[in-house]
Amino acid sequence: MLLPIGLTSPDPLRYPELTERVAELGVIIALTGAGLKLNRPPGLRTWATTWRLLGITMPLTIISTALLAVWLLDLGAPAALLLGAVLAPTDPVLASDVQVEAPNVGGEGIDDHEVRFALTSEAGLNDGLAFPFTAAAIAMAAAGIRSSGWFVDWILDDVLYKITMGIAIGYLLGRVLARLIFKLPGGGRIAESSEGLVVIATTLLVYGLAEMANTYGFLAVFVSALALRAWERDHEYHRVLHEFSDQLERVLSAILLLALGAAVVGGLLSSVGGGAVVCTVLLLLVVRPLTGLVAQLGLKVPRRDKLTISFFGIRGIGSIYYLAFGVNNGPFTADAKMLWSVVGLVILTSIVLHGITSGPWMTRIERPERA
Repeated sequence: MLLPIGLTSPDPLRYPELTERVAELGVIIALTGAGLKLNRPPGLRTWATTWRLLGITMPLTIISTALLAVWLLDLGAPAALLLGAVLAPTDPVLASDVQVEAPNVGGEGIDDHEVRFALTSEAGLNDGLAFPFTAAAIAMAAAGIRSSGWFVDWILDDVLYKITMGIAIGYLLGRVLARLIFKLPGGGRIAESSEGLVVIATTLLVYGLAEMANTYGFLAVFVSALALRAWERDHEYHRVLHEFSDQLERVLSAILLLALGAAVVGGLLSSVGGGAVVCTVLLLLVVRPLTGLVAQLGLKVPRRDKLTISFFGIRGIGSIYYLAFGVNNGPFTADAKMLWSVVGLVILTSIVLHGITSGPWMTRIERPERA
């Protein structure tokens, strides 16, 4: 780093394990906070926008990004698929300006603005659902592009088993934790203590048990937070838990962004060329908006809200984690420098582009409702 205090530059290529672990902690804390602040109960109709963004926008984004990586960056199919999986999930850490704020409790209502709800719930779930595609890239790279023997195991294990079990474990543990917090016998209910530190223990417990069961911890953490919120939905303790997780999330995101900036100064973007710039622009200004609009065709949502949901696909800490995980667990050493350069450029561009526009635009679209 530039400061004369003897610290080395936080290069993710040099410290891949540390990068993965710090980003991992930041994401799971953010996922817990996202699950706790969603006021709308899950349902097929109430979450219709979310299901479409997950089932249509996310796969189309992965495919489009992978094709752009092959065309513009000259990456092989496994590395291109990894880049698509890494850049597909939107971020629950850096998108606070466009997401749901603190939980509405104490009879204040249970509904959220459609834009804020859609972007929050999408970010909460797609951070877990990017794992199967990351695993597919790793399996493809290990087996070889001409081999298809990995595909059946990937469908059965990485898609069916891990997604199903991640949801089940998250829901069951969320219910158990809710009973302990709100219904503990003997008059010693945790919810009456006003201790927000509980959120760290519950998050790490759920994540650890889900990982031990060889399933997706990110998915389990978010679902457990939803289940916890569903138990005594209007209880003030949900706000206590969210405020503590939000403060911790801000600290971790500040550390990660500082490290990212130092890595950029240290040469993280050294492999960026014209192809990477074009790929970044197309992803943020063409691929995400178009796939977001396609997913919302037929929904009874105001056009301005549809455009907003489609545009604000913010990339951030989740992409750092997934790339570190992919590089650490797959044979991507030859492409690692290019992958980190492109992902770093996308994150920085997203922070500037969406950071400048999110606050004023959300104020504008919410002004009529507040009036």
